[in-house]
Amino acid sequence: MACFFRRSVAQQLSRACGLSEELLIPLVSAVPVSKKQCAADLRVSVNHLLQSGAAIVDDDDGGDLQTRTQVLAAQMKRDAVVEEVIAGRGVIHFRLNKLTLAQKLLEHLHSDPDGFGVKSDLLRPLQGGRTLVEFSSPNIAKKFHAGHLRSTIIGNFISNLKQALGKEVIRVNYLGDWGMQFGLLGAGFERSGSQEQLRTRPLEHLFEVYVEVNREAERDESVRSAAAEFFRRLERSEDQALELWSRIRQITVDQYKHIYQRLGVDFDHYSGESCHHGQTQRVLDELRTRGLLKTTEKGTGVVDLSGAGDMSSYATLVRSDGTSLYLTRDVAAALDRKQRFGFDEMIYVTDKSQTNHFLQLFHILRAMGHQWAERCVHVTFGLVQGMSTRRGEVVFLEDVLEEVRNRMLDNMRQSSTSKVLEEPEQTAERIGISALIIQDFKGPLMSDYKFDWDKVLQAHGDTGVFLQYTHARLCSLLRTHVSETHSCPDVSSLVDSRSVLLLRHLLRYDEVLLQSVNELQPRHLVTFLMALSHLVASALRDLPVKGSPAAVAQARLSLFSAARSVLASGMRILGITPVESM
Repeated sequence: MACFFRRSVAQQLSRACGLSEELLIPLVSAVPVSKKQCAADLRVSVNHLLQSGAAIVDDDDGGDLQTRTQVLAAQMKRDAVVEEVIAGRGVIHFRLNKLTLAQKLLEHLHSDPDGFGVKSDLLRPLQGGRTLVEFSSPNIAKKFHAGHLRSTIIGNFISNLKQALGKEVIRVNYLGDWGMQFGLLGAGFERSGSQEQLRTRPLEHLFEVYVEVNREAERDESVRSAAAEFFRRLERSEDQALELWSRIRQITVDQYKHIYQRLGVDFDHYSGESCHHGQTQRVLDELRTRGLLKTTEKGTGVVDLSGAGDMSSYATLVRSDGTSLYLTRDVAAALDRKQRFGFDEMIYVTDKSQTNHFLQLFHILRAMGHQWAERCVHVTFGLVQGMSTRRGEVVFLEDVLEEVRNRMLDNMRQSSTSKVLEEPEQTAERIGISALIIQDFKGPLMSDYKFDWDKVLQAHGDTGVFLQYTHARLCSLLRTHVSETHSCPDVSSLVDSRSVLLLRHLLRYDEVLLQSVNELQPRHLVTFLMALSHLVASALRDLPVKGSPAAVAQARLSLFSAARSVLASGMRILGITPVESM
């Protein structure tokens, strides 16, 4: 609905400067709400208009930027939508009619709450097409390490955002289920593994076996040789080795699915390196045919990445013993996915330590003639420091989820405002997971950050707990006054400053989504939702429903319902399940 107002301004601009409305709409932006009050609701940069080809003042007139700004502002007319036009320094500000703002926004939010923002004209060029997102990607045969949390929740956010904006999204979990590390585990299990313990406590036992065999391999060459031999047996598809690998893989996936369910994350496909090891030979053959794969003196197979043909930079795809590497299997996986899914873009979500790996992958794909590699993106993130439980350093994500649920339960029991809930543990876990997500998403993804339990679970300040509290408070208000809610209330009372601030903030939702999808960064949406929650808190204090005249109460309920709808929409895109009571 923000585009209703942008289009109204764009129509006037179009008549004045000769550009089409569709070209002008993205140039008209909503003015962010701030403590420093601003009389304007929308603005347009005259410099951006000129760069887009606007004819404002003939060059012969010699008008500078400010002159052109004043000339164009003078041509804008006041009407039922635009109440005032102000020429700033190279910017034209538009103040909207408050009653029209309230009517149009609330009508749209009532008629199509799920479409508000996400179906904006501003976002229409991004709709359609197919996006494949690879994220989470833990290693099998190990409990889910807390280090994979960031990839999981960031990939889920990107998938949710793309889907909300009209993309077909394919969510892929590319498991680390092949390679020399599995050679070590296989050799270790054959030496000291227990079938009984594999059945009763699978991942704990496999972790113990892996730690022990690694320790032995450090001091015993025969163990390292046994690991290499086990991996060669896997690559040759020997039955006994494959049977053990297959059993361990399935046990791990079943365990992981339980964790993903708790996080509210789903995948369309569980893939893995193993799915593509049989395709690596075709990749290597094609690279040789194209003259890209070279054999070094050590017997390894490499691709020159230097650009100058001097091998100053290269990627290794084959070991000297002929076995494949992670990069080889990633090339095969990318080719297979393009053929199977026909994606328009593919996004990989991993930590920043893999930056060079993906630069090599995309370079090789382009060298093979696959121009779609230009639409492959690596979204990187930093490390979390200091995530530990009361019992000590965390290794597994399950420990983190238990910790956050228990801490949140303690906080809820001690709070004087907490209500008696039907499922307190589930509510505590949802709020706790919200807190984890918001803590992670508040800053740039590339940044490392220090984890602090006390800050994460605060009810006040910019936390996930505060978002959930705001949503639950709005739900409680709407439940209490459900009989008073009217589908088409008289909104003439919503022209006070507190109501207008809230409406103006909602006006920016589509712009925030656009910035989020362009940068694939959640912090913009988090900032918007936090500001929305603070505005709601002030509005709930200053705009009481109880005791107000019926028409005023209905208008305010409509405003609070709109705020709740947008808050819930944004939370779900972030991967947060909104709670209705707490």
